[in-house]
Amino acid sequence: MKYINTNNVQVFTAGTHLPYWVASTEPIAYTKLSENKKTDVVIVGGGISGVTIAYCLSKSGKKVILVEDGYIGSGETGRTTAHLVSALDDRYYDLEAKFGEANAKLIAESHIAAIDFIERTVTAENIDCDFERVKGYLFLHPTDKPDSLDKEFEAAKKAGIDLEFTTIALGDNNHKALQFNNQGQFHPLKYIKTLCELIVKNGGEIYTNTHAKEIDYTGITTNEGFNVSAQSIVIATNSPVNNKYMMHLRQYAYRTYVIGSKIPKGSLPTALWWDTGNFEANSEIAPYHYIRIQKFDDEHDLLIIGGEDHPTGLADAEHILEEDRYTLLEKWGKEHFPQMEKINYKWSGQVMEPMDSLAYIGHNPLDKDNVYIVTGDSGNGMTHGTIAGILITDLINDKKNNWREVYSPARFKLFKAGKTFFKEFVGGFVSYLKTKPKHLDNTGLKDIKQKEGKIIEFDGEKLGAYRDENDDVHFVEVECTHLGCIIKWNNDEKSWDCPCHGSRFTHQGEVLNGPANKPLRHYSQHKDFLTNI
Repeated sequence: MKYINTNNVQVFTAGTHLPYWVASTEPIAYTKLSENKKTDVVIVGGGISGVTIAYCLSKSGKKVILVEDGYIGSGETGRTTAHLVSALDDRYYDLEAKFGEANAKLIAESHIAAIDFIERTVTAENIDCDFERVKGYLFLHPTDKPDSLDKEFEAAKKAGIDLEFTTIALGDNNHKALQFNNQGQFHPLKYIKTLCELIVKNGGEIYTNTHAKEIDYTGITTNEGFNVSAQSIVIATNSPVNNKYMMHLRQYAYRTYVIGSKIPKGSLPTALWWDTGNFEANSEIAPYHYIRIQKFDDEHDLLIIGGEDHPTGLADAEHILEEDRYTLLEKWGKEHFPQMEKINYKWSGQVMEPMDSLAYIGHNPLDKDNVYIVTGDSGNGMTHGTIAGILITDLINDKKNNWREVYSPARFKLFKAGKTFFKEFVGGFVSYLKTKPKHLDNTGLKDIKQKEGKIIEFDGEKLGAYRDENDDVHFVEVECTHLGCIIKWNNDEKSWDCPCHGSRFTHQGEVLNGPANKPLRHYSQHKDFLTNI
């Protein structure tokens, strides 16, 4: 079973497919909160951001309580590919144009510092998490402009990145590439598991299967009515569940896909690779491929390849279903890495893409000064989450940090984001609204197959219907509990996804991804009841 439910709340991982990281570790579970608590800082979210923040704060002497509504790492941290990079998803020449030279240097500095922080922590705390320093190689996608690598070299060098030109062999072809030195990789769940143990050792408390139903500047209230009151509140839920409007107008959600294939041990160097992105698929935010090697067993390494991104809930806009994206990844992978054999793992994840390419870390806009958020990972969640641990700890401890302004959630660079924002967010939203009245799947209940979901009209009401492996049908309301957009069925991860802001729900209506913080209304009917419908 991929979903493990306790009172219809706890979720093992945010989808049907089991990522390698989740499959190779025991669940990181703690007890459920069962009484009122008071603390210095309460943190909502048990991914790398929340755990690193809790670890840093506990080391600084703060009393912390962390709550997670699933297991530790059961959200996007368990569904990453765990690249640790200063070679970012977004080109440094774009970051320089948006933020200026001085801020581009701060951005580079922060990601370098994040990798250094992880390395120091792994060494100091003796964490067995497969951490390695590796080289990363950025090579040109055929649809990109030939001078792209030259521009990136100049801008990244100015920002303080250690890189050089080189040539790499992929498949039958040699590629000019930028070699980024001193990058890294690790096993994310092994890493945060030990951080959790250290948080508890430092006097912190962690509660899993604990949903923060209500959040304000005084603390949180759980589904069961227990309160955690705190001097500072940190929301580290990938997409902030306490900020209903503002932040969700500044970022948009993408699904990204991953495959893992066992290859003969040592047949490829341990390294990271990325192409510059397919500009024919999307000229503004070009979906790219990202690759790494993971130690597997005595005879094999695991080749991990990701890509084929699309806006959440809108895969059909490109006429490529979610479940077909893995086939495209496999085809691309075999062309570039002939060592590949069969696919051993596949999964998808969710990326929050901010309008100006940089994460939002700091005070929650239009809120009390003691409320903080972390969001907008922009495909670099492992380093952005670590930056959050350093930065938010400094903010709470009233310590100067040079990264404060550049990562501020209150920044607003609409005109710098320009056409990217309007094309991706506004354009995509308008396209969604045009299809909303026709959103019915034009099918009856009898036509829905096992493990398939459709939006149907039933007894005069529009409902999401899913037929499970026992032929029982689960109904959910079709309006997302965030802002009422109509959900769409994701047949790959067996979830109901919202095209507007990226909320996702299980077939039983439980929240998998924010910004929604309430489940969909759900009820089920036994197959015997449905026989004649």
